[in-house]
Amino acid sequence: MNFTSSYEMSANGRYTAEAINDTTTEDYDYDENYSGICVYEKHGAHFLPPLYSIFFLLGLFGNSLVIWVIACGLRLRSMTDVCLFNLAIADLLLVFTLPFLAHEARDKWIFGDAMCKIVLGVYHIVLYSGIFFICLMSIDRYLAIVHAVYALKARTRSFGVIAAAVTWLAGFLASFSDLIFLKQKTSPSMSQFCFPDIPSSWNFLGPHSWRIFGLVKMNILGLFIPMFILGFCYTHIILRLLSSRSSKKQAIRLVLMVVAVFFCCWVPYNITSFFKALEYLGVYASCENSNAIRLALQVTEAIAYSHSCLNPFLYVFVGEKFRRHLLRLIHRAPCSLCQVIKMCIPQDRRGTSVYSLTTSMEERSTGV
Repeated sequence: MNFTSSYEMSANGRYTAEAINDTTTEDYDYDENYSGICVYEKHGAHFLPPLYSIFFLLGLFGNSLVIWVIACGLRLRSMTDVCLFNLAIADLLLVFTLPFLAHEARDKWIFGDAMCKIVLGVYHIVLYSGIFFICLMSIDRYLAIVHAVYALKARTRSFGVIAAAVTWLAGFLASFSDLIFLKQKTSPSMSQFCFPDIPSSWNFLGPHSWRIFGLVKMNILGLFIPMFILGFCYTHIILRLLSSRSSKKQAIRLVLMVVAVFFCCWVPYNITSFFKALEYLGVYASCENSNAIRLALQVTEAIAYSHSCLNPFLYVFVGEKFRRHLLRLIHRAPCSLCQVIKMCIPQDRRGTSVYSLTTSMEERSTGV
């Protein structure tokens, strides 16, 4: 296939429009698999900017609170705290890219080539890093609950810092194939757009082999491997909780919720990316199919972004220890907004979350 204008797609599925002229409401895609010109309605320009704005506000609020509490209240005493802190940073960096993506979805890229490389570079790195930190947290909880005694020496803050550094490096390496080609491009109508501009010389095995590689890589690193890790860790956690004498129903519900939310946010996007790879291979060679896949990618990618907003509530806000530190910091802060936040936080909850269970084990073992 040989695109001469219009829609280009990054390796993980993010679309960027390159319009024929600035006033048209349609974009045109030339593809040798198609008999003529495919006309795409700009659906994303209507629903993506408001969705990205909502995700930005929710993610900014939730992840900023997490960073504030962990840095000032918990003070990174354990590997769990280090994992939560870095996950919040990754999610916060991701939501910082959303205003730029929202403007591009509505109109065009106006921020220059340097910002194109920076913003989209951060986007690709934290997209993978956030998923990897969720896997790291799952392993941390598995060790804390299933191998609580034997894992004490491994779950220290120092080991957590090393594991976090390795995770960030893994996120960078996983996204490297997307980063090296990022640039601002100008359409024939002089509109600018930001996307990976892959030279034809890099497509060794076919016209779109590099993009197909990126989509398959996203499926493997972004879904299959994380789902295997989460499935293994949380299955053993649930079995251990069920075998314990005390009631852990709330913890089990949280475990199931974590897996279900990850599954619901990322599986639709990865499945749609797989169909996009099939389109590149010529399996779906019609404008109707291309339109449907393109719209599905935009919708499912927005759903995947929502995971960055949900993480603070799933991983920390339900934890009793975290809430105690949050309430303590809010009580010390003389601001009206803080008092409003305090009223919205449950003051007493029965049961124990997985986060509370993990940290309470640490407190009993280390005397913190």
